[in-house]
Amino acid sequence: MIRVTIWNEFVHEQEQNKLGEVIRQFYPTGIHAYLRDALKADDLDIRIASLDKAEQGLPDAVLNNTDVLLWWGHCAHAKVDDALVDRIQLRVQA
Repeated sequence: MIRVTIWNEFVHEQEQNKLGEVIRQFYPTGIHAYLRDALKADDLDIRIASLDKAEQGLPDAVLNNTDVLLWWGHCAHAKVDDALVDRIQLRVQA
């Protein structure tokens, strides 16, 4: 079983403005949820995570149990903690 984590900023989808309305037409629960459903397969264990969750969605327990990380970043790069970026880099290198 391949353990996949799909991470999304999940910012625009939640905005209460015209942009948010347009994006929710295509991704009502976020692009991360859309991708999870679109990529569903018997040999994949897919979880979703986002910036607004505890530990920005990637606590060590999740990150260390991830074989493939799909990262969707667009407008909130500066909001991602440097410590998380360092942990992700170490996990990828491991």
